[in-house]
Amino acid sequence: MAAPPTYVDLGKSAKDVFTKGYGFGVIKLDLKTKSENGLEFTSTGSANTETSKVAGSLETKYKCAEHGLTFTEKWNTDNTLGTEITIEDQLAKGLKLTFDSSFSPNTGKKSGKVKTAYKCDHINLGCDVNYDINGTAIHGAAVVGYEGWLAGYQTTFEAGRNRITQSNFAVGFKTDEFQLHTNVNDGTEFGGSIYQKVNEQLETAVNLAWTAGNSNTRFGIAAKYQIDADASFSVSSSRGRRRDVVCSDGLLSPSRGHVGPESVRKRL
Repeated sequence: MAAPPTYVDLGKSAKDVFTKGYGFGVIKLDLKTKSENGLEFTSTGSANTETSKVAGSLETKYKCAEHGLTFTEKWNTDNTLGTEITIEDQLAKGLKLTFDSSFSPNTGKKSGKVKTAYKCDHINLGCDVNYDINGTAIHGAAVVGYEGWLAGYQTTFEAGRNRITQSNFAVGFKTDEFQLHTNVNDGTEFGGSIYQKVNEQLETAVNLAWTAGNSNTRFGIAAKYQIDADASFSVSSSRGRRRDVVCSDGLLSPSRGHVGPESVRKRL
């Protein structure tokens, strides 16, 4: 068995069926290019048609493959500057170290992160240390897998408060066509999802969640049909919320519509 996914990627296939392509009222543009010396440039921009808010970012990346090094510089329209250095498979096979820092000249806010990740057959481990104005926080996660079964744990320890502020647990089962995911967050939030790849064109997902002390159960169902390499049709429905429909041709802006609890229809 290959290395299992990270904790945050558990149940990702079901999440993607519910979320990918449902950017109502948002126009997004991504541009990528690469120079002859291996320097990569990535520029992204987005505009919200309802709030008229425009945001963008610019990223430059250089990889030194022979030494397992990656250097990344980032800037966004909030005027935040970021630098990231990654070392992978050098100290040990499967070990990845990342040093990440950010600085905002407008506010003077600074932050830094040291990320470590290790993966091999049946195991995926991660530990991040965050430094910012609020103090130091340590995030840890571990996932083990065996014959399709997965179990993971995620925790956060805040040094300034000297206590654990997050404790999450997840169990699931995964194959190429079927995925089952269940999770408990801080002992109060419970959730589960099922993903089924019916065939090469059709994907379906079901999501269920509830909170201790609250009788309201959140339930959703979604499906995506890949018409061809560039065109797809997606639909999702959540209990007590709107029903969304998305048609995308891969070139033009997707056609979207939704029906809310009050049966209000909107066409974008």
